[in-house]
Amino acid sequence: MKTLLLAGLALAVAHPACAQDKRQSPKDMMVAEADAATARAPVDEQAWVSKGSVSVKGKAIAYTATAGTLTIRDDNARPTGSIFYTAYTTGEAGRPVTFFYNGGPGSATIWLHMGSFGPVRVKTDKPVYVTPDQYSVTANPWSLIDKTDIVFIDAPGAGWSRPLGDKTGKDFNGVDQDADAFARAILRYVNKNNRWKSPKFLFGESYGTLRSGAVAAQLEDRGLSLNGIVLLSTILNYGVRQPGYDQNYLVLFPGYAATAWYHGTLPGPKPANIDAYVNEVRAWVSGPYAAALAKGSNISDAERDVIAAQMNAYTGLPIDFIKRANLRVDLQHFMTELLRPRGLSIGRLDARYTLPPTDLNADSPDDDPASTAVTGAYVSAFHDYAVKSLGVKTELPYKLSAREPGWSWDWNHRPPRGGNQTTPNTAVDLAYTMRANPKLKILFLNGYYDMATPFYGAEFDAAHMLLPADLNRNIKFTYYQSGHMIYLAESELAKMRDDVAAWFDEALK
Repeated sequence: MKTLLLAGLALAVAHPACAQDKRQSPKDMMVAEADAATARAPVDEQAWVSKGSVSVKGKAIAYTATAGTLTIRDDNARPTGSIFYTAYTTGEAGRPVTFFYNGGPGSATIWLHMGSFGPVRVKTDKPVYVTPDQYSVTANPWSLIDKTDIVFIDAPGAGWSRPLGDKTGKDFNGVDQDADAFARAILRYVNKNNRWKSPKFLFGESYGTLRSGAVAAQLEDRGLSLNGIVLLSTILNYGVRQPGYDQNYLVLFPGYAATAWYHGTLPGPKPANIDAYVNEVRAWVSGPYAAALAKGSNISDAERDVIAAQMNAYTGLPIDFIKRANLRVDLQHFMTELLRPRGLSIGRLDARYTLPPTDLNADSPDDDPASTAVTGAYVSAFHDYAVKSLGVKTELPYKLSAREPGWSWDWNHRPPRGGNQTTPNTAVDLAYTMRANPKLKILFLNGYYDMATPFYGAEFDAAHMLLPADLNRNIKFTYYQSGHMIYLAESELAKMRDDVAAWFDEALK
């Protein structure tokens, strides 16, 4: 049947005159019927409205949940995309509004929506696989709905967001194209709901942090100034990850040491305090380790021995293994080598999670146990919640990612002051926006066991924004004993919620 349909389409394209004939062959009718049955994103904006209540810090907060679509348009008002969102609002005048999104690039925002600061969350805690009998959605006592209205936005092509008209995924699959779509969606929400006078915040996770730098600059240029930006598990600069540069090895190593502390692989006594231990490792990385790597192959044998011995002391990795890696341990190798004697590999998103590898001699993990451990719980819980509580009705499939066969991402990025760079560094955009808007506050949230976006990398990027002292005081860092998705652990989510709530109060002074 599929072959016949494709053949019919090919014939119509090859012979346009046939398409003008009002008579339809059986094949043409089959094509038309298939096309009519295809679910399409709506140009007209949709909304499903429901009510709810959640208790935060002992206070019941009633809210309105609106799941719907925002139609974004080009500068000539032609519709280009239907962007799915879920907003939680209290109806109080003048409240802040915060726009949340995940990363990927191309990821849906199911993770932040169902795990972080909305009024409900998927129940997770310990770094173990969540089995089907444990799936549940509960009221979220660590929600930020007491501080801000919350809007979760799915990326174009992900979740229930889709291109419109003659646009395809390729029109959105790029650093600047993606940022433009999010900026237009935020502007549309602000216009539609008359939120221009509300304090406005961005909250991005992972690649969403890189997006936030570009979106903030675009919004500033279009007349929308932000009060604050929260960056959860940050990657602003992909340039440091290019082959031949040592910076990524420096960025990763404090996370390696923290992971070794957690798993107890240190050859000496385990330091009592993780924060003090990480501070010690930071100082060594920025000093002796950075100096050693800068020498490349000109390093002396004696210095190589000293550095390898200290790397062993901070991680427990075998000295011979470290030397064979030329003091530069790749992440994949670290993930398989650290717990090899125990028959385990560790996670990339969260190095607390472990998985028995198929091949104990493997040089890379079979999978990321931090991802596989929670995906089923999140997907199942979200679909149940979206239908039963939010009341969403659509024939479109909910896509976890916009990535599909043939998918590619345009990594070119034009910074605010012009010029091109093939690998984006939106710390430049963030610095530009902070200079333009000197009241803008930035909060970095970092997990010690996040190997995907290491905390030391966020520190490096922030330090190299080269801001004057008065603007640098607008930047704050907090740290948690968790991984990339800090909110998976209840104790760390509770701590993070209090940190973010206090930061909101400070940013709104």
